Amino acid sequence: MTVAQAVVEYLSKQYTVDRIGNEDYRERLIPGTFGIFGHGNVAGVGQALKQYQQLDPAIMPYYQGRNEQAQVHQAVGYARHTRRRQTFAISTSIGPGSSNLLTGAALATTNRLPVLLLPSDTFATRAADPVLQQLEQPYAYDITVNDSFRPLSKFFDRVTRPEQLFSAFHHGLRVLTDPAETGAVTISLPQDVQAEAFDVPEEFLAEREWRIRRPEADDDEIRRAAEAIRSAKRPLIIAGGGVLYAYANEELARFVELTGIPVGHTQAGVGVLPWDHKFSLGAIGSTGTTAANAIAADADLIIGIGTRYEDFTTASRTAFQNPDVKFININVAPIDAYKHGTTLPIVADARKALVKLNAALGGYRVGADLEQKVAAEKKRWDATVDEAFDTRYTPLPAQNEIIGATSRAMDATDVVICAAGSLPGDLHKMWRVRDPFGYHVEYAYSCMGYEIPGGLGVKRAALAEAARGGEQRDVVVMVGDGSYLMMHTELVTAVAERIKLIVVLIQNHGYASIGSLSEMLGSQRFGTQYRALDEEQHSFDEGETLPVDLALNAESLGVKVIRIEPGEKVIAELEQAIRDAKAAPERGGPILIHVESDPLLDAPSSESWWDVPVSQVSELDSTKAAFQTYVDHKSRQRKLLG
Repeated sequence: MTVAQAVVEYLSKQYTVDRIGNEDYRERLIPGTFGIFGHGNVAGVGQALKQYQQLDPAIMPYYQGRNEQAQVHQAVGYARHTRRRQTFAISTSIGPGSSNLLTGAALATTNRLPVLLLPSDTFATRAADPVLQQLEQPYAYDITVNDSFRPLSKFFDRVTRPEQLFSAFHHGLRVLTDPAETGAVTISLPQDVQAEAFDVPEEFLAEREWRIRRPEADDDEIRRAAEAIRSAKRPLIIAGGGVLYAYANEELARFVELTGIPVGHTQAGVGVLPWDHKFSLGAIGSTGTTAANAIAADADLIIGIGTRYEDFTTASRTAFQNPDVKFININVAPIDAYKHGTTLPIVADARKALVKLNAALGGYRVGADLEQKVAAEKKRWDATVDEAFDTRYTPLPAQNEIIGATSRAMDATDVVICAAGSLPGDLHKMWRVRDPFGYHVEYAYSCMGYEIPGGLGVKRAALAEAARGGEQRDVVVMVGDGSYLMMHTELVTAVAERIKLIVVLIQNHGYASIGSLSEMLGSQRFGTQYRALDEEQHSFDEGETLPVDLALNAESLGVKVIRIEPGEKVIAELEQAIRDAKAAPERGGPILIHVESDPLLDAPSSESWWDVPVSQVSELDSTKAAFQTYVDHKSRQRKLLG
């Protein structure tokens, strides 16, 4: 066989086995391969995929894409919805085809989500030297573009001889399926090696199962954690994506109902509890609810479960103002379990740790005063969101209204997708999630352009789920015009495969999120609006609005488009448009709903902060005022939490 043929057949035989409770779940690890072909892979992986397609299309289904980065985003979306049990492989040519994967690799690794990258590389033999698109460095001739993947990947290898295939893929897939280590796995395949023939051992091509590790919590650590919880007066749980990946949401609900400890969730943790659960405070941190942030400010014990504690979660280390606050960090990854100087790290699977904590805390419950404060703060925030959803601005609505309308029109099991801009923060605060799989916002890397390809990946996973008898889910992508323009071409992929992806495109003629942040920091929304160039001032801030028609752009790609015109009926028409899109045939292709909004109408305040440095000296009065505000917030920041 050639190396490429061996790779394709090997990947078709790999399975994950995940034991949850007393039941095993067996899934195909790599259900398909994406690829854009060039001289680096057309005669290698491309030939192998074509050969197996003719022998049996089920061996390794091939999927097209319009951009290599977007293909990674599709794989990441699929991996998150399948709770890291499955992902895709992506084959590229050399040069720009490979380097287009870099942003996707960083996103996957930052989000702790598995994706298998197979970028092609220059000739291992150097028979053609330099080959088209080869990077040459005079100080190290063995460096190629693919070395850029090393800091972005959780595993990297380069197969320069066919015999290296065995160890490269064995160790690569070990990392890919390890919850504590997973991320981008990159195996670089030189173009000549891909086409080279060699004898492949039959055992390499045999079916293999990769059991997802679910480590137990140490009994002594559980005992110490239980003692700390019993001693606390105002404990708070911060639940992250690790709760969902461990299928621990039911055990978490049992834990909070027994103990009365309230829960704030991170972006990745939305869905750990329904929004209206008695002990759910909603989002926490810089994009959090006033309820979660009020409880966090006074908390004397934080129980972090499956969170990586990014700066939005901790409000840049200002969220926790109790001078005696302590941290219990439960995480499968040691790097996260030990964060903020905790003296009580528990390196374990979230569900298994919660099972033991529930047993160890029998009879414990927080005081009535904390429960009363939780109820009062939750009521206050729910009223704030109701007002934001129900206030009507004309002719252009606020983004709050659009979020409310979208939420009302969707079913409980549907999935909302977003990634970058002002939408993720507003969704984190206000989205009323009702299903553990109902919310997917990529915010670890916050990558503009993720929304449409990521949503397409989620929809692929949802279709596979429904085919197995699972939930029927519509996937609704919410995206601003800035992110749409970054990477909308995967709509063509949805058209080609007749996949019903519903896209709500919010047109606000610029970068709303950074515009607002720029104003807060005294930079007056500089460079954040889509305007014609004022040549005299060389400014894009005051010119005419660009005559860009994004609805027409989507139509030109073959997408069905519903335009919502400005006016008094915008929100009612938007709700109906989403319902109409949901009622459309499942294999009828993508539907885009175009609606304009007013970017100057903000969401309710989180009563929190995010550390973005302000110029210490300036000629602008706006910057001087912003710096003073920054100094005031900075005084509340803690260097190390315990």
